[in-house]
Amino acid sequence: MTMFTKKADDGHPPSDAAEAEKRTNFDDRDHSPSATLRDDEEGTLPMRSTSGVKEGETAPAGGNLLGEGTKSFRNMGRWDTSFVLITNQVGIGILSLPATLDILGIVPGVIAIIGLGILSTYTAYEMLQFQQRHPHCVNIVDMCRVVGHRPFEIAGAIVLLVNIMFTCSSATVTMSVGLNTMSDHGACTVAFMAVSAIGCWILCLPRTFKFVARVGVPSTLAVLAAVLIVMISLGVADPSNAPAVFDRKISVVGNPTFREGVGACLRICYSYAGNVGFPSVLAEMKDPAKDFVPALVWLQGFSIPLYVIVAVTIYCLAGQYTTSPALGSAPSIPAKAAYGIMLVALLSTGMVFGHTAIKYMYVFVLRRMNAAHEATSNTLKSWGSWVVCATIFWIVVFIVAAAVPVFDSILSISSATLIAWTTFGISAILWFHLNWHQLFKNWKKTSLTILNTLIIVQSLFMNSAGMYTAVTQLLDIFNDPNEEVEGAFTCADNSLF
Repeated sequence: MTMFTKKADDGHPPSDAAEAEKRTNFDDRDHSPSATLRDDEEGTLPMRSTSGVKEGETAPAGGNLLGEGTKSFRNMGRWDTSFVLITNQVGIGILSLPATLDILGIVPGVIAIIGLGILSTYTAYEMLQFQQRHPHCVNIVDMCRVVGHRPFEIAGAIVLLVNIMFTCSSATVTMSVGLNTMSDHGACTVAFMAVSAIGCWILCLPRTFKFVARVGVPSTLAVLAAVLIVMISLGVADPSNAPAVFDRKISVVGNPTFREGVGACLRICYSYAGNVGFPSVLAEMKDPAKDFVPALVWLQGFSIPLYVIVAVTIYCLAGQYTTSPALGSAPSIPAKAAYGIMLVALLSTGMVFGHTAIKYMYVFVLRRMNAAHEATSNTLKSWGSWVVCATIFWIVVFIVAAAVPVFDSILSISSATLIAWTTFGISAILWFHLNWHQLFKNWKKTSLTILNTLIIVQSLFMNSAGMYTAVTQLLDIFNDPNEEVEGAFTCADNSLF
């Protein structure tokens, strides 16, 4: 079923001319981000998205969300979407999973990986349901505005941008770890972060997700190749930081402290951080009602088994000497080779997430300049705006990465502050908005009401206990005399050797 077409009274779709007549010309609208038009008959205030389309307007499958006379961004089919979703999700997070099993134990760890994966699949489906009811939404900010008007719009914009900045900062920190490892700390860590940020900035310059889809296959293959190198090398040699003679210890059920357990779960949540970009992907699909669910099934059918296999295999081979990032568990030369290959996936992660944030900033800026009709045009104003937005974004990302130069800590802080909501909590709020008047209509609705309430409680728990855990663990690292990294903006070696 699609929500993008509207039948005429005779049962046939209205003509293009009729549809155009019913639309308000985009160029004549108020271009403020919170612009609204009053419905005289009902006295309601239809919302307008950051693309300029107001709530209640239909957007045909394959149509244009940026206004008449502009090139359509709706050009992604099922396979393009699958590759973008996989690239969006499979990346940095996988590197922390083997070490979480050392903390939680194999059985609880695998249950957590699978359970949180299934939960993130459900919350992604809730985003599709909301987007089908409100097809004018092109990002998570638009969805927040529909739910809570201007206050929620502002909160949604902050959550979107800060969350993606943390994710891209995580990619930058991980690349600095890899470059330090490969070069035996050949340069200042901050310099490696700057090089990583510049590389991602260059990759973010193309303006459509179609370009992003083309790097999906190389990125995924890079992840697979890197973890295969680690697994094979651990099968024939000892872990890098193990003594010459050692007994491998495997924990079936761990005995972590409260702080250790919460930290491990936060890093598992991070591996499912891709949901924040799903609304932007939906906005560029030709037919999301038909193609998004199959693409989502491909994503989770690939990523969840991959996460479990990689986590269990590396942990069982490295035992108590499993590191985070996991590539450091391998002997020195294979680890360097794995990091070199993994750089492709890390650059792709920065590109995909960065593109989502930059596109939001770009549309916002063009609307403020009354130039939204140029969004897909090759004009000096449009390209200049895109480049400036990309530059500002990656400068801020670099600053955040340099401030939190520890891999596990930046993943945990990101999960505790924002991924708690972008992957889980916000989707539950969207569900309540859609079903507010039928929460206990039948047993199915009652069950979903309880489930979504628990999802919101989980998000609040991650915000409070999770943030306490992440920050105190980071401070412990800074204060540990045995650690190389002693603070923010450091040149110290953050590699694992």
